[in-house]
Amino acid sequence: MDVAFRIVNVVATTSLDRFVDLESLHELLPHEVIYDQEIYGGRVAYFKSKNMEGKVSIFWSGKMISIGTKSVEKAIQELEFVAKSLNASLKTKPKIQSIVATADLKTSIDLEGFLSQIQDEKQFHAIYEPEQFPGAIIKFPVFQGVMATILLFSSGKLVCLGLTRHDHLQKAVEIMASRLIGKPVEF
Repeated sequence: MDVAFRIVNVVATTSLDRFVDLESLHELLPHEVIYDQEIYGGRVAYFKSKNMEGKVSIFWSGKMISIGTKSVEKAIQELEFVAKSLNASLKTKPKIQSIVATADLKTSIDLEGFLSQIQDEKQFHAIYEPEQFPGAIIKFPVFQGVMATILLFSSGKLVCLGLTRHDHLQKAVEIMASRLIGKPVEF
């Protein structure tokens, strides 16, 4: 089963080869660096340029976090771009921490009915409290040792989060879609 999904956010991390003076950084690059010691406690600055899709958090320790890109490649490019802009090198290889994707199954879903169907299956763990959140939170294994978290809504839309690879996202969305449409995919 092939269900299209769209990546909406990639979170990637790395470290620079040195510490960063955030206050001086803001003075050096006032148009790219957002820094306010009172608001951020002197611990973090945000780098955002017109050429970037996302933004990069820079910590005084040299650690960096890229958020807001829509591809793994772009997240890594932006971390490298910021390091170059700071005249620094990457100490560690960029690591993907999480990819968030959305999909539309194009069918409405009876969440209570669906959750009652899967409640006895050990591999699925679901929470649905509509008074607090309008969707179901469903966790299940995609591969050995790889857990997916899906936010499933009665509209048929879903959000998949916490996975770090494109093929894992595809499998998670396929498993959920197959369960909902009635053609189970093997775990």
